[in-house]
Amino acid sequence: MESSRKQSGSTAPTNIIDLKSGMENVNVVVRVISTTPPRTIETKKGTRTISNAVVGDATGRVEAVLWGEKTTALKEGQVVSIQGAWVTEYRGKLQLNIGKNTSITEAPQESVPEEIPEEEPKATGRPSGSRPFRPQRRGFKGRGRRGGEFNE
Repeated sequence: MESSRKQSGSTAPTNIIDLKSGMENVNVVVRVISTTPPRTIETKKGTRTISNAVVGDATGRVEAVLWGEKTTALKEGQVVSIQGAWVTEYRGKLQLNIGKNTSITEAPQESVPEEIPEEEPKATGRPSGSRPFRPQRRGFKGRGRRGGEFNE
């Protein structure tokens, strides 16, 4: 069963400008604009190796975060098809995440223009580092009652 946030693996590539936080199994065809060397960071799940890249298509550009064995998978100037990525929001900007289950294959140079617009997909604007809003209480438990009993 597939959630409405997920895209099916056999769909046409998504335009960069149409990316939204929470999307999964994202397919894009992009030109690599820039890359950074791998570095290690501390996360809640322990030490991880990441690198960053800026990738784009005819509609805009986005920062990509490459995790683990994928940290050296992109080279500046390449045109690649990325399948199985996911989108998160960090410090008010969207990021395209590329991990061990993401596939990266060469794509024809002419499939993405050399001039990439400066436009970036819009984030939801949550404060940096914040998590999505989750209501504290669910249902009606505890409302209008004292001591867990109804007074009739």
